[in-house]
Amino acid sequence: MFALTDKAWSPYAAGILIGLLQIPAFLLIHTALGASSAYVTIAGHLAGIIDPGIAQIEYVAKHLAGAKNWWQVALVGGIALGAALSARLSGSRRAVMSYAWSRGLGITSLAGRLPLAFAAGFIMLFGARVADGCTSGHGLSGMAQLAISSFIAVTAMFAGGIATAMLMRRV
Repeated sequence: MFALTDKAWSPYAAGILIGLLQIPAFLLIHTALGASSAYVTIAGHLAGIIDPGIAQIEYVAKHLAGAKNWWQVALVGGIALGAALSARLSGSRRAVMSYAWSRGLGITSLAGRLPLAFAAGFIMLFGARVADGCTSGHGLSGMAQLAISSFIAVTAMFAGGIATAMLMRRV
């Protein structure tokens, strides 16, 4: 059905498989798919090395222990490793960042694009934590649970994506 050497997978089949991954997540560890919480788990542990008192903050404490939190870290790591492996095996490796944004901002070197990519990722992750979930958390898990907040979040994400795409076409 799928091979890591394929240039592209059917988005329908891949979506169904991702959706079906919800079932073992709920049955085995009583949680839904999500990725942005993994950042809090890793950052909380790293910050705890410098300041052990950070574990007293309720928001951080709830992300430091338990299989749910480490499962999400493993999920995010697996996504990154799987994507890198698939890109390598299929020969479809792409540039680090789209040139459209960098050209529009007058940045032409890789050294200039990497900080921009890092800053954009940080802003996106910060927004995901403020929204109490990322696109996978709201789009896959929240909507599967029929959460009204997730329907609102996904609508806002699509509206933002469409607006960004329209803006980029002008650049």
